[in-house]
Amino acid sequence: MNAPSPSTHANGNPASGVSMAALLGRLFDDVTALVRNEVQLAKAEFVTTANEVKTRALAMATGGALVAAGGLALVAALILALATVMAPWLAALIVGVALCAIGALLLSSARKRLASGGFDRTKTSLERDAHVVARRT
Repeated sequence: MNAPSPSTHANGNPASGVSMAALLGRLFDDVTALVRNEVQLAKAEFVTTANEVKTRALAMATGGALVAAGGLALVAALILALATVMAPWLAALIVGVALCAIGALLLSSARKRLASGGFDRTKTSLERDAHVVARRT
């Protein structure tokens, strides 16, 4: 019976001259480099996205401030228009009370929607997961 030559594996395949430890080491190095590169890419994308979000938020804040200023100008115009048919103080009082009533209704509605919770699907999923884990233990 012939013994395998040093240049072949026990299964008869020719050896590539690289040990299994070296292959695993190279694989580990490649995976490490891949993870490192992915982390760098994620950081770069995060910085880019954060800068875009900051720019858009600034534009939205500026737009919101301009809309608020325009709204105040419209309120002033409404008060001045009513002041032509009634006393200016009464026109301002009527507009002020109407705006406060509308604001109170909006706040009440928003508070009720916030109090209802939300996250219903998440809560249901967590309860189901807890039930599954409880059955398995």
